[in-house]
Amino acid sequence: MKKYTLIGHPLGHSMSPFIHSELFKLSGIEAEYDCTDIAAEDFLKKAEGLRSLDGYNVTIPYKLDIIPCLDVLDESAKRYKSVNCVHNNNEKAIGYNTDCDGFLMSVKAKSLALSERVLIIGCGGVGRMMAIEAALHGADLTLGIIPEAASAAAELCEEIKFLSADSKVRVKPVDTISGTYDLIINASPVGMYPKIDACPVSTELIGLCGGVFDAVYNPVKTRLIQTAEAFGKPAVNGTAMLVYQAVRAHEIWNGSSYTNEQVQDIIDKTNAIIAGEF
Repeated sequence: MKKYTLIGHPLGHSMSPFIHSELFKLSGIEAEYDCTDIAAEDFLKKAEGLRSLDGYNVTIPYKLDIIPCLDVLDESAKRYKSVNCVHNNNEKAIGYNTDCDGFLMSVKAKSLALSERVLIIGCGGVGRMMAIEAALHGADLTLGIIPEAASAAAELCEEIKFLSADSKVRVKPVDTISGTYDLIINASPVGMYPKIDACPVSTELIGLCGGVFDAVYNPVKTRLIQTAEAFGKPAVNGTAMLVYQAVRAHEIWNGSSYTNEQVQDIIDKTNAIIAGEF
């Protein structure tokens, strides 16, 4: 039986075992997937033992720390200097970043317009990745930020221009943004539990947009998602990205493939668990 795990600290309650178990069932692979909480002082000592597994996922705070323990980095991991998926293959530990894949696969599944006029709220962590991927896919990109993020936003713009010299990217204070966007992406914690009544952009802006992607998945339906749906706009929450990055891991580990319908069923079940309905 194949063995996989998720490493991080502190892990708390994770949806990963459920999601990966569902994917293994669909592919007919006998495998165990669990969580391994590793304290910071034990990380280096326990990292070498991870090679005995068939593969594993990595979450906060070890997405960077794991890199020196690996033999090879995929291009995605090199680009973001972050690893969340490792495949132990022929005695080599290969690191990948499937967060970006999860984002791109989620957007594609809902036919959201990543290559058009895109507004991203937030520019740190996941926002940086989303901004770079949007720019590389030809987006006319606006970064909506709070004043404290001005320096980080400027650095991100420079990084985007380095990766794609002809990219279109600008920075605006979030409270000054107006106009029409084909896609609004919330990469900030605004609207996350427990402050569920907050929304990162105005109702007017949502009403004019083509669709919405919210990286938040607790609550399942943020105020941003609810407002977009009320206007009849396509809206996707962060659960889709969570599930699709796991799908990509299974493609890497075992060459597994899944239909959009199968993946959507897992997304729906995961959302139900998060909402306490399953």
